[in-house]
Amino acid sequence: MKILLVSMPSLHVMRWVENIDQNKHELFWFDILNRGVLHTELIPKSNQYVNWKKRKLKYVKGEFLLSKKNPSLYNVIQPILEITVYEKLEEIIKEINPDVVHSFEMQNCSYPLLKTMKKHPTLKWMYSCWGSDLYFYGEYKAHKKKIKKVLNRVNYFISDCKRDSFLAKKHGFGGEYLDTIYGGGGFKINEILASRKPLKSRKIILVKGYEHQFGRALNVIKALEIIKDKIAGYQVIVFATHEIVQKYIENNNLSFKVYGRHNLSHNELLTLMGKSLISIGNSVSDGMPNTLLETIVMGAFPIQTNPGGATEDIITHDINGLLIEDAENINTIKELILKALFSSNLLENAYKVNTEDKSKLLDYQYINKKIASAYAIVEKSLLNE
Repeated sequence: MKILLVSMPSLHVMRWVENIDQNKHELFWFDILNRGVLHTELIPKSNQYVNWKKRKLKYVKGEFLLSKKNPSLYNVIQPILEITVYEKLEEIIKEINPDVVHSFEMQNCSYPLLKTMKKHPTLKWMYSCWGSDLYFYGEYKAHKKKIKKVLNRVNYFISDCKRDSFLAKKHGFGGEYLDTIYGGGGFKINEILASRKPLKSRKIILVKGYEHQFGRALNVIKALEIIKDKIAGYQVIVFATHEIVQKYIENNNLSFKVYGRHNLSHNELLTLMGKSLISIGNSVSDGMPNTLLETIVMGAFPIQTNPGGATEDIITHDINGLLIEDAENINTIKELILKALFSSNLLENAYKVNTEDKSKLLDYQYINKKIASAYAIVEKSLLNE
């Protein structure tokens, strides 16, 4: 098949691309957000549609403000000002005649495709649901209408947690649900085993430092601050840290090591997880967090929020991790951290379950077969038409 992948440039998409059989399918990629090249040799630059957003008229004073204050009006006049997504997509479709368009994420990467995709009703559309696509945005009236319109046109649906397969049906999806596929492209477990340190040598409490619309790292930092005397024997490391979290740590003289949003490479983060005893992620909305899956394959004990039941796909509370049911409850988070740190049997059992059983579900070879199977279903339907 000719597959046109539509996404933002990201590590998760690159890992997904690694799993697509290049001998069976020809890949193209549309950088819908106009942010740059997808750095993978598997899609040649000639097949990547980048740096496409061009002006038709010179910039008009107040244009940016209008786009923020009155996006509906701006959308009407945007085609006069610049090349739009739907125009570029139309051009790409005419040029390569793809068999399937596969979009990753809803709000940025699927909404803008709808106008063009409706003009091509026989062109197959796959959509991979990420994070808060349906769970969070599906609660807002304006977004709910857009979600329903996209799902009504989408032919094939892939989720990163089981929760979203049910939400898609709730929002009117009537196409074919292909699979729940965790962790994008999976992990090459054999290559990271050397970084997975024995449980007894681990003395790091690792915290994801997101504090924004969804992330609630500050509540974890405050919970750790309350028990700082009890965790004196451990090193607290906060990674992917937003500025507000970093300032709180500095202003309160907390002896936590901080890495900013882009200070660690993916391999460096995996190595750090392989030395951490516990890893904490706290948010009010998410799908299946990739950092949680990384935590599991690297053997750190996960303490993670469970928005809408997404995380319980892979974490059984009190067995291979602990679930935070209220991201805003600092006291509960504190108690969960203490329980993990001082329950050696729980830590040992979770390490065994996660590194031996759960990791198999996240292994590259296992995920590779699931991705191949998903595309095979689409290919078979095309052959039968």
